[in-house]
Amino acid sequence: MSKIQMKVGGMHCSLCTNSINRALSRLDGVVDAQVSIAHQEVLIEYDAGRVLPEKMMRTLNDLGFTPRESDHDTFAEEEQELKKAKRVAWIAGVLVALASILMLITFWQGDSLGNVYGQGFLAILTAVWPASFVLRNAWQSLRRGILNQDVLAGSAAMAGLAGGVIGLFYPVFPAGAFFGATTFVLAFHCIGGYASIMVHVRSSQSVRKLMDLRPDTATRLGGDGKEEEVTVETLHEGDTIRVRPGQRIPVDGKVVQGSSAVDQQLVTGEPLPVDTQQGDEVIGGSLNVNGSLVIKVTHVGEDSFLQKVARQVAEARVMKPGILRLVDRILSIYVPTVFVLAATGGVVWSLGTWMFAGQPDWVRSGFAVLGVLVMGYPCAIGMATPLAIIRASGEAAERGILMRSGEAFQVFRLVDTIVMDKTGTLTEGKPQLTSVWSKEENRNKVLSLAASAEKLSEHPLAHAIVTAASKEQISLKETQSFNALSGRGIEAEIDNQSVLIGTKRLFKERGVKELNLVDPWVKQQQENGQTVVLVGVNQTLIGALALADRAKDDAKRMVAYIQRRGTRVVMATGDHQRVAEAVADHLGISEVKAQLLPEDKRTFVRELQLSGRRVAFVGDGINDAPSLMQADVGIAIGTGTDIAIDAADVVIPGEKLATILQSLELATTSYKMTIRNVFLALAFNGVGIFAAFTGLLHPVWAMLAMGLSLTTVLVHTLFSRIVKVDKIDEEPGIT
Repeated sequence: MSKIQMKVGGMHCSLCTNSINRALSRLDGVVDAQVSIAHQEVLIEYDAGRVLPEKMMRTLNDLGFTPRESDHDTFAEEEQELKKAKRVAWIAGVLVALASILMLITFWQGDSLGNVYGQGFLAILTAVWPASFVLRNAWQSLRRGILNQDVLAGSAAMAGLAGGVIGLFYPVFPAGAFFGATTFVLAFHCIGGYASIMVHVRSSQSVRKLMDLRPDTATRLGGDGKEEEVTVETLHEGDTIRVRPGQRIPVDGKVVQGSSAVDQQLVTGEPLPVDTQQGDEVIGGSLNVNGSLVIKVTHVGEDSFLQKVARQVAEARVMKPGILRLVDRILSIYVPTVFVLAATGGVVWSLGTWMFAGQPDWVRSGFAVLGVLVMGYPCAIGMATPLAIIRASGEAAERGILMRSGEAFQVFRLVDTIVMDKTGTLTEGKPQLTSVWSKEENRNKVLSLAASAEKLSEHPLAHAIVTAASKEQISLKETQSFNALSGRGIEAEIDNQSVLIGTKRLFKERGVKELNLVDPWVKQQQENGQTVVLVGVNQTLIGALALADRAKDDAKRMVAYIQRRGTRVVMATGDHQRVAEAVADHLGISEVKAQLLPEDKRTFVRELQLSGRRVAFVGDGINDAPSLMQADVGIAIGTGTDIAIDAADVVIPGEKLATILQSLELATTSYKMTIRNVFLALAFNGVGIFAAFTGLLHPVWAMLAMGLSLTTVLVHTLFSRIVKVDKIDEEPGIT
């Protein structure tokens, strides 16, 4: 089985995804095709022995789409698309303004041949210049059997042009008004298209930023031991590199010399640094904390960890479950209704009057057909969803919440399962002192000696110990000497005493006595997911410290609040099973998935979706990015990595989890506003269609209806209150 990911131009509505899926699935050798309308991409799994990518691309071309293989410059392409849509909207706006001026001149001074030709020129100019894509899209949609807003706009524009041309020969048809209606329809469609693109184009820099995490250069060791600075791209498997303290590890590899603590939190999500020594594997993108390492390169290019995560993010973007957008669902019924009424009006006033009055009324029949098609275009419907989303986004921004996806507003209210990462999401994401054991009941002495020795260390556990002593206002002593034992602990001299802090293995190596005294306590702490370091003075054990990544203050109440709503909560983490279960028990979470790689998390989310669940994923790390992209709604913690934030649909501020529910409330009320906007947009056109059906409606009323419906939707959006009562703020202990 092989996979290929393509960008597909020409997708104009969520109905297009069905056309692509059906066409590709019919090809012999295609196993699965996932289509994303939001990112205009398709991910195809296929048997390379039975079908070639060229045939799949030809199939898409035959449908009127423009496929090309994906690259990593998606963000630049989307920015260009947005700039082009903005330019088109401005040009269309100028042309419709000129058409409005001509219309006012006609109203004040009466119709003239110059005004008629002026309106005709503006209509044709709009159709062939800024709005040329409308007729093209309409034709391509009709070819696929899709009835959407492009088809409606194209039909209305053609009806206006036809009415104008007929009016040039038969003055009973107001040519200038029909031409003007064409300009209005096309211009409003261009402006609505820009608003839609502005909402749906988001900064898809996740892959680019993921690669930026990797250093550009590395220090390679030659056969004679000499060091040379080289670009990462020139490294090969088997090369040897040196990574100094404070540097990021450029590639995946195995330590062949040295020891250090390696911070992998951004990569794997584990909060505590990993003590690394000869023979251990390291991951590119991790931070080397305090020791010098010589590493043999084991994976480069597509096989490296960061490249795999980047590929998973890109695939998840396409495999994200699609939705049939509200407007597309309505238009699938509304568009054929307009066509049926237009045809019926034409038949009634031609064949009908001939049968009952003895003579067909061709003029009235023509007015009915053209009027219904022109009046049937609801210009405000293209603005209904973007305006509601922009309004709700502004309300969310006031609370510090960033809603980055239009789909998030529509899907969030349907979420029935929330999968949450542990480290940095449910927990603080950094070690803190939780307990102190003292052999002689002198807790402060143990903490004082440990903090005095650790204050010279750069290790995160040392920082946690010093911070705890500072909070308890415990005085620290001067250190006469200090030596870091990478991967094991430290030794120092304080008040002419030899102080040793570190692992049980280190204490055994140094012959420290009475270690059995602390064993029961150590076992209990480790069962609770704690990390333990021992403290000794002059070869004698005096105490021990337990450290852990604590749960956030509002996490327990927040989980309970979500569960009371009937929403399933699952913890998914890359941390160890024992640690994960300890945190889950404390928070009241019964379902735990631990020791998961980024791909495992994403697969778990995908399995939930395939079982019929609507899934939200909450996370903050690089290892969460594929799952954030895969979930129906990805929610990133604002203090997390840029890669996670870019992959998410919703970004919540700081570390407060209460804003997740506030985001849900905003999404729900925004969706209700969208429904009201769509109703208002269609209300004017609905009345106008039945008026046009009589064959007596002047086309100038179509332009008036467009202006009134757009104004009504805009006023409703601006002055509606998004959230009536914020019930979450009233929940004790949540905010």
